Amino acid sequence: MEISVRTERDWVKICMAELCRKAGFADCHNLVQRDLEFVSESIEAKTGVLISLSTIKRLLNGQFSRQPQVATLNAISVFLGYQNWQDFKQDKSRETAATISYDKPIEQKTALIHPNNHKFSFSRYILIGGLLVVSVIGLLAFLKSGKTKAGNFDKAQFSVHRTTTSDLPNTVVFDYNIDDVIADSFFIQQSWDKDRRVRIDKKSHTLTDIYYEPGYHVAKLIANDQVIKTMDVSIPTDRWFFYARERKPASLPVYITTTGIKNGTLTTNKDDVLNSGIDIGKEQLFLQVYFPTKIEYSSDNYILHCRARINEVKNNSCPFLMCEVFCQRNFMFFKSTPKGCSSEAKAQFGETILNGKTNDLSNLGMDVKEWQDVEIIVKDKKVTIRINNTEVLTTQYQQSSGMITGLGFISNGLPEVDSVSLKTLDGKDIYLNDFQK
Repeated sequence: MEISVRTERDWVKICMAELCRKAGFADCHNLVQRDLEFVSESIEAKTGVLISLSTIKRLLNGQFSRQPQVATLNAISVFLGYQNWQDFKQDKSRETAATISYDKPIEQKTALIHPNNHKFSFSRYILIGGLLVVSVIGLLAFLKSGKTKAGNFDKAQFSVHRTTTSDLPNTVVFDYNIDDVIADSFFIQQSWDKDRRVRIDKKSHTLTDIYYEPGYHVAKLIANDQVIKTMDVSIPTDRWFFYARERKPASLPVYITTTGIKNGTLTTNKDDVLNSGIDIGKEQLFLQVYFPTKIEYSSDNYILHCRARINEVKNNSCPFLMCEVFCQRNFMFFKSTPKGCSSEAKAQFGETILNGKTNDLSNLGMDVKEWQDVEIIVKDKKVTIRINNTEVLTTQYQQSSGMITGLGFISNGLPEVDSVSLKTLDGKDIYLNDFQK
């Protein structure tokens, strides 16, 4: 019986097929944006590793010219219940061997056999087997000798400064020194998004890169697949800032030109969107965010109260409104939809991620096109969400998200905010605005 040897590409295809089945999808090749988001968030919730939507899509469709990063394959393997990528392959190899040994009996065939054939075949198999063993050992020795052993990570230097204060886009200058660091390849990654990873030259010491979105980012200096240094990068606005981003991987924002305050509310309208050159026929996210330069209050204790709704720019079967408190680490938000769309609801506070596909978040459901009073209370990492004075969700987290860095309202329609109040637990104002001026 002839047994074909599986390549790494074959193993990736097998792994992604199992991932697709575990996520509950029958067809791996026709997943839409929301499906990819669900897969990515599910992996992150279990492993703590965030894999970009574009990477997941490429792997599912087999669209990769070189071997995916081991860290990515390890995360997917852990999500599937294995220890790592090697454990996944070994387990599947054992299954294959068992199938060959027990599930497919060898068919007996009658043939004319020369009396000396048995002896000849046995000797030949020993010879071939010996040659294979020697070849494998030689190949492994060659690969090991040709691969650099990474090290001296503590000798890396990494710093950053902005070219402007609060302008967007904002070019940032990364200064680095990796002269004494040993590795095969080096990268700088803007934030959590692997699509924002840029390969750097060891002989150089400077990289400039553009941040198109405001916020608080954690840039990473990477050797091979290992993060060896991080640096916080704050891109503040010091005002409410409006933009749209198409709902597809690696899309860039389009800034909305608007006064921002209309009839005593914080909002934009359809004319603002069209005049800014945004195609409302496509799936868009509309964001209005505020990131102050000064950061001084903890995200583990605060009270946010706001009155908000959305105005649709096109007919959405599942309109949603997301209220977010931005932080130095992790996310703090909840996403509300009409009750019939509660499978699309989400919430995250610190490392605690709640997805409407795997949790009953129907209590977060509300008519997002009507005014709603929303309150988020965080006290010693315990979270309570109230909508119209009714408690709809309680949860907690363990890992602090650091300081509060900003506020935001995000939707597939246009958010409209009547008032915002962000206070400490003892009543001190962090941010207060009724948008009457």
